[in-house]
Amino acid sequence: MSTNERRIDATPDEVWAVLADGWLYPLWVVGATRMREVEPDWPARGSRIFHSVGAWPLVIDDSTSVVESVPAVHLTLRARAWPGGEATVVIDLEAVDGQTLIRIQEDVASGPGRLVPPPVRHLQLKWRNTETLRRLALVVEGRR
Repeated sequence: MSTNERRIDATPDEVWAVLADGWLYPLWVVGATRMREVEPDWPARGSRIFHSVGAWPLVIDDSTSVVESVPAVHLTLRARAWPGGEATVVIDLEAVDGQTLIRIQEDVASGPGRLVPPPVRHLQLKWRNTETLRRLALVVEGRR
């Protein structure tokens, strides 16, 4: 799995508030372009959000589901982006000196993306998630 970390000037509860608002997903997830629906119990285990990925006019409608959820601590997602495949995304939050250390781990779980050699795949995910964490920090800190 590719792993990225970033400290955010906010509490884990403040970070979780953004993660728990499915409508904000395209603001911080690189590649997500719009939201179509958020199930009312998001981010409870088994709940889903329905989003689009890509750049117009090449937009694909798909979904992300929650595999595990511990409020303000841990979130495991299964993100779909077919025909590319599916990814497992693990987000952990840790309080550190009045801030939150956010760790994102991601890898392709199924589909054609598994054919990309792991070193190349992980480098691409590392670049993507560096920007994802930067965007998440901007949203969270901007709400303070």
